[in-house]
Amino acid sequence: MGMEVKRTEVWLVELNPTVGSEIKKSRPCIIISPDEANKYLNTVTIAPLTSTIRSYPSRVNCSFDGKKGQVAIDQVRAVDKERLKKKLGVMDKRTIEQIFNTLQDYFSF
Repeated sequence: MGMEVKRTEVWLVELNPTVGSEIKKSRPCIIISPDEANKYLNTVTIAPLTSTIRSYPSRVNCSFDGKKGQVAIDQVRAVDKERLKKKLGVMDKRTIEQIFNTLQDYFSF
């Protein structure tokens, strides 16, 4: 596809259609797949941002574009780059560290 997408960028992503309890609609999502994969694949791995605050251990508190919310690690998924509509910015370093620590905990064996 030729679209340049970098890890830790936040993009507006069209997540519909969804099934069941998947996070729906267009929303900001952080790119968590490595740049090497993003360069060659037509898909990226994302974690959606939500304004709904839950006390789940799989959620990371964040503030992006002046809005408080959470990164939903429990909703991580791969999406085709065609779902990426607009680059919104880059997540702050402190939140990025929390995201990747939570990912490591979430997927540890």
